[in-house]
Amino acid sequence: MKAFAVLWKKELTGYFFSPIAYVVAVFFLASIGLIFSLLVSILAEGPAGISIMNLLFGSPFYWMSMLVLAPVLTMRLLAEEKKSGTIETLLTAPITDAQVVLAKFLGAICFYAFLWLPTGLFLLILRYFSVDMAPLDLGAVAGGYLGALLVGMLYLSIGLLCSALTSNQIIAAVCSFAVLLILFLAGLVEQIARDSAVRAVSSYISSYVHMLEFSRGVIDSRPIVFYLSSTALVLFATVKVVESRTWK
Repeated sequence: MKAFAVLWKKELTGYFFSPIAYVVAVFFLASIGLIFSLLVSILAEGPAGISIMNLLFGSPFYWMSMLVLAPVLTMRLLAEEKKSGTIETLLTAPITDAQVVLAKFLGAICFYAFLWLPTGLFLLILRYFSVDMAPLDLGAVAGGYLGALLVGMLYLSIGLLCSALTSNQIIAAVCSFAVLLILFLAGLVEQIARDSAVRAVSSYISSYVHMLEFSRGVIDSRPIVFYLSSTALVLFATVKVVESRTWK
């Protein structure tokens, strides 16, 4: 566990010394800030009849930032190690391949969660300037942040898998973005599909639908199981990809 903790700390610290991570952080916070400024404009015209968190997580700006954020945060994790040749040194250290993958994943998740911390200030500001309106629904706030964490876990795990498949960071990011975009669009098929089975599958995997439910304060066990099991499956596949170096 000591070696795992050291590697996790190294991965997390690496984000805070990475210029790309700061660029991503600025992009992400600017996107969320833009959404909140639009929400303030909407609320200034009177009650919108819909929760603030619902407007936030239903915004196209939010989804655009998510589809970019995960590939950029994960593209270097294993691709850079393979390109620089440090992957062999890392994998011959007294730590298992699974621990290497988990440490990198946990570092990415912690930095992702860190990016969300300033958005709490946005909520406080929003509440301060809307004192005459209904108080913030804490259930919707908690549900929204829980959903953002679960979606982030799956998206980051997919990005990590793509990073394990190549030694080129740009290819890893592009592949990750493509997979996430397909997954996101597949979830929207529900809006146009006529077949009930297709609509049911699309609804089950739709991050957009899940986030709207979470941001209404609806905590359903089915999407939670979906994100946890899918993330575990993708991480398992990533471990197998890393282990495949010994099959040659």
